[in-house]
Amino acid sequence: MRLQINAVRFTADQSLLDFIQAKLNKLDTFHDRIIGGEVFLKLDGADSNKVKEKVVEVRLTIPGKELFVKEHDKSFESATDKVLEVLKDKLVRCKQKRNDIFSPAITEAKSRMSDEEEVLEPDEL
Repeated sequence: MRLQINAVRFTADQSLLDFIQAKLNKLDTFHDRIIGGEVFLKLDGADSNKVKEKVVEVRLTIPGKELFVKEHDKSFESATDKVLEVLKDKLVRCKQKRNDIFSPAITEAKSRMSDEEEVLEPDEL
């Protein structure tokens, strides 16, 4: 998956970038049509001298949809884990909806409905 990682107002360590890339690459197992994504790493409370929390924002692009998740925690790694859990659920739901639309039962029901519409006479309406 193409992933663009942006650290806002600080320089991120390469090990952190590799960690995030490795974690988000695992999302391909939950949805096979992920086009790409953007990650924003921010320091909450950076205006003052003390950094209170670290924020991870992820925007994933899949066909016809864009998923966005924002989580914060004491470290970027734990925030990334939280983001990963939420994205897993969202991707599974999106894939399930896509599969439901194209399921054989729905296709059969649609064809039966169109057949019934053809059989009706104008007098019956």
